[in-house]
Order: sequence, then C-alpha cells, then structure tokens
Amino acid sequence: MPEKRPPKPQVAENPIADVFEGRHPSASEKNWAEKTLLPTLEKAPEKPIGAPTGINLDQHSHARFTTISGAPVRRLYTQADLPEDWSAEKYLGYPGEPPFTRGIHASGYRGKLFTMRQFSGFASPEETNQRYKYLLEHGGGGLSVAFDLPTLMGYDSDHPASEGEVGKCGVAIDSLEDMEILFGGIDLEKTTVSMTINSPASVLWAMYLVVAEKQGADWKKISGTLQNDILKEYIAQKEYIYPPAPSMRLVIDTFEFGSRFTPKFNTISISGYHIREAGSTALQELAFTLYDGVEYVEWAQKRGLDVDDFGPRLSFFFNAHNDFFEEIAKYRAARKIWYQVMKDRFKAKNQRSWLLRFHTQTAGVSLPAQQPMNNIARVALQAMAAVLGGTQSLHTDSYDEALALPTEDAARIALRTQQIIAYESGVTQTVDPLGGSYFLEALTLKMEKGAFDYFSNLDAMGGMVKAIERGYPQKKLPKPPTNTSVPPRLKKKSS
Repeated sequence: MPEKRPPKPQVAENPIADVFEGRHPSASEKNWAEKTLLPTLEKAPEKPIGAPTGINLDQHSHARFTTISGAPVRRLYTQADLPEDWSAEKYLGYPGEPPFTRGIHASGYRGKLFTMRQFSGFASPEETNQRYKYLLEHGGGGLSVAFDLPTLMGYDSDHPASEGEVGKCGVAIDSLEDMEILFGGIDLEKTTVSMTINSPASVLWAMYLVVAEKQGADWKKISGTLQNDILKEYIAQKEYIYPPAPSMRLVIDTFEFGSRFTPKFNTISISGYHIREAGSTALQELAFTLYDGVEYVEWAQKRGLDVDDFGPRLSFFFNAHNDFFEEIAKYRAARKIWYQVMKDRFKAKNQRSWLLRFHTQTAGVSLPAQQPMNNIARVALQAMAAVLGGTQSLHTDSYDEALALPTEDAARIALRTQQIIAYESGVTQTVDPLGGSYFLEALTLKMEKGAFDYFSNLDAMGGMVKAIERGYPQKKLPKPPTNTSVPPRLKKKSS
C-alpha cells in the first residue's frame, strides 16, 4: 500500500490583497498596507459588525462589509478609488453650477432652508384639518396630504369596495365640500401643499384649485406639488386604475394645464420612495425613478410641449434609508444624472429645467413595532442623510407608525427632529460638507454608472411603459409576502 503523502499546507490568503486588486494605490498607501495594516490584521482579524449572518460573513466565514443594498464597502478609501483623471473641478464643480453634484443652490441652506413638510391625513376632513393646524402652529413649513385607499383608487366612501378602508391610511375626500373642510382656515396662497394622489390626481387637483379660488387665491401664486406619478404605481405601489398608456395621457394633460395656469405648482413628483419601500436597492430606486422622469418628458414632447415650459416644474421624491453614506451618494448622483439627461438628451436650454429638486421621506419600512422609541434615532439619522444630500423638503416619520396612526406626541417629536437638525446640528451652515470624501465620491460615481447601465437596458426595451408591460422593473423587486395576515398594499400609515 503506497504511503500517504501529507496534505500540502494551505497557502494563507493575503489579508491585504484587496488593497492592490483593481486599484493603483500610491507608494505611501502600499507602505501603510504592508507595514501598519498587515500586522494589525494578523494580530486582530476583522470581525463582522453585529451578529454573524450570511450577509456579513462570506463563504469562507470572513467578515463581509456592504451597504444595506449589498454593495461592497472597502476598509479605506483613497485617491486610488477615484478615476485617474479625477479632480474637483472636473467631477464636482460648485454648488449652483453644473453638474450640480454639490447642490442646486449656490448658498445651500443659507439662502433657503429645507421645507419641513409632514405627511398627514386620517379619518375625516375635520380631524385632518385640526392636525394640519397643529403641525403649522408647531413650526411646520408646508402640508402633505395623505388620502385614504378608496380616494386613491377613485371610490367614494359609500362604495361597497371601500368598506373597512375609509379614513384608515389617510383622509377620505369624496366631494368639493370635503376638500373645503380639509383646508378650512388655511391660506392656500401662503401655504405650500403636496398631495399624494396618482390615478385620480387630476380630479383631486381640480377640487383643490377650486377651494383656492374660493379663498380668493391667485392660481399663479399658489405653490405645491401633485404626486401624479403613475409609473411607480405599476412598478411598486399598485394603486392604478387604468392601463399605462391612457394613464400617461392624463399625466401629460396636467403638465399642459399647469404650464399655462399654475406656473408655481409642481404637476408631478416622480417618486422613488414607494419603489424603495417595496424592496429595491438604493441604485434601483435611483435608476427607475429617474428613468420614469425620462419617460414623462418623452411623452410630453410627443404631445408637442416644449421641455422648457414644463421641465422647471418636474420634481422628485426619494426615500432616506438607514445606510447613511449610500443615501447621500444617491441624492448627489441623482442631481448629476438629471442635469445630463435634461441638457444632453432633451436639449433643455433653461437652466431651471436642468435642476433636480426633490422631497425626501424617511424610510417607513425600516421602523419596527418592537421597541418603537428606538425609531426616533433611526429617523434622525435618515433625516440627517437627506439634509446632507441637499433635499429641498423633508418628512420625518413618527416613531409609532408601525403600531397605529401617530399620536400628537409622536408627530411633534418627528417635527422637532427636523428642527434640531436644522437649527442645532450645524450641518446647514455649509454646502455639501462631505463633498470631496474619497468614500462618498466613489459611491456617487458608482451610483451614476449603475443608473446609466439601467438606462441602457430600458432604452433597449423601448422605454419604461414598454418595460412595465413586459414586467421588467416589477421582476427586479422582491416578491411581496404571501402571509395573508399582512395587508396586501405597500402603504404605511401616515403621520
């Protein structure tokens, strides 16, 4: 019997190999890796952050570090993680100038603070009106209307299909009288109002405009935002009434009307929030949202509208999730991409058409019912990311939303969170304070490249409507839970 040879000793993996793979580190970084990092790792190997799971451990049981979306995160970022020709002048520019990575306003929040716009609506118009007045009295800068499911689906409250849903996840609006009650005692010429309504958006907006007119408001002076984003309904939230093409016609009708009669009112809020809440990654939220914007512009141009007539009134709505730096990179990349799209693809001449203006809401899906007071800290971090990313307006979730409609106490704490960030943290004093960070700039560039890769796929399919009809974006999201005890809709309770 031949003598068994002893197994060859396994060659130990080089723990600093990642410093050199696909990068061109400087001589000083190489020296640091070999002389300082390597001895440290040999003495104390890296450990997963948190309980070890399949997410933060790889197949060799080594610690794995990723963003919440699963993108790998390096141990250290340096100049070697940026393009070889990277410079602040070429890739960043300055605030208020193309490509707007650092913000759309030259003075940041010094000139105009973000609007503190709390999303609210429940039960009857009378009760919601009282909550609106409470929020405005406590420092809210604008209102955001949450409608109940029957209203979102175009049903009256007394329709058999509405049973059990009236006033549950928003306010029930069935008539012009309801809308008058909702905004009773609130000056619509001086208060910006956002309305989260999509399929029946034109009908609810007509009611709103009549209420403003009855108050004596000038349509040319009222400002606010109509969500009116039907594409994300097919992708994520599923509250659509008509097929995609007829629905798009209604959206473009509002563009045309708004550009003529309500020049300060945003006739759409192109929304990634719901896509993210449905389980997308940060990159998918960014790519699908901005490409939805591309689709709306193309349909409007087919109608014969001039991009510079309606382009300045396009607005966006993003999620603020838990991964601090990934979220900030997403917002910065969004501005840069939208500038390129509007200028190069659609040949917009008006600089206001190049600007991506967006509202942010903290991530409702991230707030568990267990130990709900911890959600105050989560919301604060998410809101801080939105502010550092340059949001124009912000909603902070209430800590108890997983349990019930927020109490007045919880709604006040959510608003106070914004006020503490704005007035006490110091982050609003300087523009894009994290700009130039190797980590953040590398993340921003990866977001930009990844989004344009998705754009190429969607272009090849003939646009977003065609892609939706094929089920492409829907299939990219996780399947919804099959547990029948969970409500089938993707909405969270409003504050």
